[in-house]
Amino acid sequence: MKVFYTDRYSMPLPAHHTFPMPKYRMLGERLKRSELADRLTFVQPHAATRQELIRVHDRKYLERFETGRLTDKEIRRIGLPWSEDLVARARRSAGATIDACFAALEDGAAANLGGGTHHAHADFGQGYCLLNDSAVAACAVLSHQPSRKILILDCDVHQGNGTAALMRSNRSVFTFSIHGENNFPHRKEPGDLDIALPDNTGDHFYAQALSDGLKQVAERFTADLMIYLAGADPFTLDRFGRLDLSKEGLAERDRIVFDFCRPNRLPVAVTMAGGYAPDIDDIVDIHQQTVENALALYDQWHRDRQ
Repeated sequence: MKVFYTDRYSMPLPAHHTFPMPKYRMLGERLKRSELADRLTFVQPHAATRQELIRVHDRKYLERFETGRLTDKEIRRIGLPWSEDLVARARRSAGATIDACFAALEDGAAANLGGGTHHAHADFGQGYCLLNDSAVAACAVLSHQPSRKILILDCDVHQGNGTAALMRSNRSVFTFSIHGENNFPHRKEPGDLDIALPDNTGDHFYAQALSDGLKQVAERFTADLMIYLAGADPFTLDRFGRLDLSKEGLAERDRIVFDFCRPNRLPVAVTMAGGYAPDIDDIVDIHQQTVENALALYDQWHRDRQ
């Protein structure tokens, strides 16, 4: 299975910054050392081009972002200090989700070891998100294959407000976000389907809500590609999570998602999205088990081809 990763995902941040930047390097290294390594193909993603980005983002915003002319207020809203490394990181992350989508269409499953930057809007960034990789990737696929129907399934603990806003008028894309009702962002943007969960939901009720939501999706929309934001932040020890899911519960979440894909051979491009546990190893554990579950779907896809 192809996994898209670059060392540019990690960059220096000020001391004590809350964003766990080392998780990307740690995840890549962990997977390369793991027993999965010989079944994974690591691929350097391309940097999303201006043409790919302006399908979604405002041209003037992109110019100011790329040249370091964002205002102090805009930078505070993003939550990450501007640098040329930040620009390169954001463009590679968006390019990786595009690449993962096209790889998934060929192979059944692929993963971007970054991505999931779902708070970015057309003309501003927010909540550590500068470019909306899911929306950029969906529009890139549709530009080449206009008949596609794409489901963006957002299981990050925070509502995918940017994605919902950007895709609202695109009838070829269905956005489903399952998230904490009392969590960031304060102002939610309605998507095609939103399930807002109370604090301390726990494994059982989360799994039930996700399964019910996917049944609703199946009744309303027939997808032939899924972009899956597999956030690690519903985890019980996450700084911002509040949904109280265990690692086992998050693995079950992944299995529910991939089981939804199996009957109709729905290809899935996985992105990692958020995760803010104080012990970064916990975040990496959760992301690794998501990759393992995606690999099981990839294996079945290829068995069925034989």
